[in-house]
Amino acid sequence: MYDMTEYLSTIDRVIRQGPYEDTWESLLQYRVPDWYQQAKFGIFIHWGVYSVPAFDNEWYPRNMYIKGTPAFEHHRKTYGDQKDFGYKDLIPLFRAEKFDPECWADLFSRTGARYVVPVAEHHDGFQMYDSAISDWNAKKMGPHRDVLGELSDSCRKRGMVVGASSHRMEHWFFQGNGKKFDSDIKEPLQRGDLYWPAMPDPENLWTLQADPAPNKEFLDDWLVRTCELIDRYRPRILYFDWWIHQSAAREYLKKVAAYYYNRAAEWGTEVVINYKHEAFLFGTAVSDIERGQSADMKPYFWQTDTAIALNSWCYTEHNQFRPWEDILCDLVDIVSKNGCLLLNVGPKADGTISPEDTAVLEGIGDWMRVNGEAIYGTHVWRRYGEGPTKVLEGHFTDSIRKNFTSQDFRFTAKGGCLYAIAMKASEDGRYCIRSLGAYDEEHKDHFYGIIEKAEVLGCEEAPVWQRDLEGLHLQTRYRPKGPLVFKLTLP
Repeated sequence: MYDMTEYLSTIDRVIRQGPYEDTWESLLQYRVPDWYQQAKFGIFIHWGVYSVPAFDNEWYPRNMYIKGTPAFEHHRKTYGDQKDFGYKDLIPLFRAEKFDPECWADLFSRTGARYVVPVAEHHDGFQMYDSAISDWNAKKMGPHRDVLGELSDSCRKRGMVVGASSHRMEHWFFQGNGKKFDSDIKEPLQRGDLYWPAMPDPENLWTLQADPAPNKEFLDDWLVRTCELIDRYRPRILYFDWWIHQSAAREYLKKVAAYYYNRAAEWGTEVVINYKHEAFLFGTAVSDIERGQSADMKPYFWQTDTAIALNSWCYTEHNQFRPWEDILCDLVDIVSKNGCLLLNVGPKADGTISPEDTAVLEGIGDWMRVNGEAIYGTHVWRRYGEGPTKVLEGHFTDSIRKNFTSQDFRFTAKGGCLYAIAMKASEDGRYCIRSLGAYDEEHKDHFYGIIEKAEVLGCEEAPVWQRDLEGLHLQTRYRPKGPLVFKLTLP
């Protein structure tokens, strides 16, 4: 069992000596880096042992121990009784024999991603990196490769920023159901084991006060694992999943933020923490909306994380893939409202990315190569957009298709240019942007400034345009796949 004493002392020393203390008052000095606010678009990666069964979703390692679930029955039918073939026995099947980090990095670069965030450890407790904390990791088992390290090197060579995602906190309860019947999850379990601690499902699991709450040994282990991840891989983004919002973890969040920000100061770089559900005090990190968006422009920078597949974050044989045009509309909407998008892909167990996922990423990349100037490095305009289609606020709304029209526009700005993005190309090539109509006493919400020039990105022929009290009228014969971008020069 790993002795945490020395590392815990190191963590305390780094916090004492750095510019940030482990208090909210001190952490409120944090400022969101410019590089992150300008990047706008990143790739998330859910890949692990749960990719082997390719069934249900990334919660397979939990659901396979819950009687009556499809995963429970699938596991018995495919692999045998859980007492004879448990989740740990899937690890030798996770060979990743076709994993090519250079190929992945090339694809993500072509997609237009400016940052990449692999899941370093999911709820299942299997680390996708080389660790001294536990032997249950991809370097020592399964692929026998430092997946996070190799992919980080490949992405950085192509100029992409690399982060890491930790979902470790949920491991407190994730596989406790295996103790309810004769399975391979049984006592004694000790820290460092794959299944440890396998606690019973907490009452009020979805609240701030789950019972039983994570104890000191587990939280110390979580802190050391997180700081080891920081020190070994120097991620510039540290993403946390939802269960860190537990009240028992509150003081540990302050410690990990102070440690991370202090290490970044040592390295001479700027970093980002992503969180959900008010886990961190507002202003000390960047809030994230899971599988959803903001209905309105925010005065602060924020992030959406969503997946290409609607039904799962990892690859399954029955994934429901979203059209790339829909995802692009989400990206445009999010950027116009002062946010960024982290889009997840789930590779197969052998290390390949499915043709369906690849087609989505390539479609986004084709659009970004033509229209990326309306996304990267932009800032919000005085309003995010206009049009009849409403976007719902909050988590888990991405399954509701928006069905944007050619009357729906989103705005971004950069330098002396305003980008007016039609969320759908019109059938007749005619557009009217009402927010940019001529200004008078009855139309004080219209744009008061001068438009010197209008262009269509991706089209050499300039649009025909004029302004009146109804709006800015534009006409073009260009009909791209995905949103159409008007570039307006303001003198």
